[in-house]
Amino acid sequence: MPFNPKFIITPKINKALVEIERVRGFLDAIKLKEEWIADMQNNALILESHHSTHIEGTALNIEQAKNILEGKKIKGVNRDDEKELLNYKKAMEFISKYLGKEDPITNGLIRELHKILVKGVRDEKADPGNYRKIQNYVVNSRTREVIYAPPPPLEVPHLMREFVDWINKKTEDLSPILVAGIVQFHFVHIHPFIDGNGRSARLLSTLILYKTGYDFKRLFTISEFYDKDRPSYYKAIQSVRKNNMNMAAWLEYFVDGLRSQMKEIQQKGKHLISQDVSLQKIKKIGLNKRQEKAVKRLIIKGTISVNEYQSVASCIRRTAQRDLEELIEKNVIKVVSKSATDPTKHYILL
Repeated sequence: MPFNPKFIITPKINKALVEIERVRGFLDAIKLKEEWIADMQNNALILESHHSTHIEGTALNIEQAKNILEGKKIKGVNRDDEKELLNYKKAMEFISKYLGKEDPITNGLIRELHKILVKGVRDEKADPGNYRKIQNYVVNSRTREVIYAPPPPLEVPHLMREFVDWINKKTEDLSPILVAGIVQFHFVHIHPFIDGNGRSARLLSTLILYKTGYDFKRLFTISEFYDKDRPSYYKAIQSVRKNNMNMAAWLEYFVDGLRSQMKEIQQKGKHLISQDVSLQKIKKIGLNKRQEKAVKRLIIKGTISVNEYQSVASCIRRTAQRDLEELIEKNVIKVVSKSATDPTKHYILL
């Protein structure tokens, strides 16, 4: 039988879809500086790469991930974790090429995506780019209990053909957001690869959104939502199997996660618009080029340290400290400690 997902559009799903569409309209309408959009996109790429690989067990923290993705060498980290993170970034860049394109999803494209994700990692035991030829299982990492046994390997090619056929059908009456949610669940349900299925599913879901005009300026980080509460993520996936393959509960969870992300993006957008006004006022005080770059960084990130100032402004430490002192004297910024456990000086806008 061809793939035919079972679900109903509940009031909760419908409400979330309406809110997501509102934010989509907001993002289409607002005018932000290209450099700010680029900064936000880069930050989103770091967060998505970190959280999606972290869900699957990498031990890197967000600061380590940020440094690695910026090309810095970090001591004392697992090199497979590092490679998985870098591969995920490459895979995100790969799917970005499909923004707004009508090219069909193919099995070849899916296999290529998987190859990028797992190539050179853990002795390539995941067999990059090839559908599995052995039975695999989804296991509770803590108890080692088998949670789910995917279809036998002989069924995988046929199931993937049916699945890809469904993705490429003209589903004009179905929101691309719901298509993306259905795709994410059904991919992990088939579990076509030996390893890397969760990451592949999230990337394929994102690819669907990118292709259909729901890229939201590439500012959303859906894996961050999942990683913050992994038990709820796994529970939502399992709900489909517990409810006789009805996807309604999973789709409620999926669209709520995207809605949550959209609200955050909207708030950031509004913040940047108001801060742009502030920046124009600050410029009238008289800033040098280094200070302008630092203030723009502050508007996006919220804080800056001396080391970060050096990096942003491409200057030596003494120059950075002098610039920061001058900004304090002009009542543009003030000094704060990052936290009680980290007394390092940070600077925020007044």
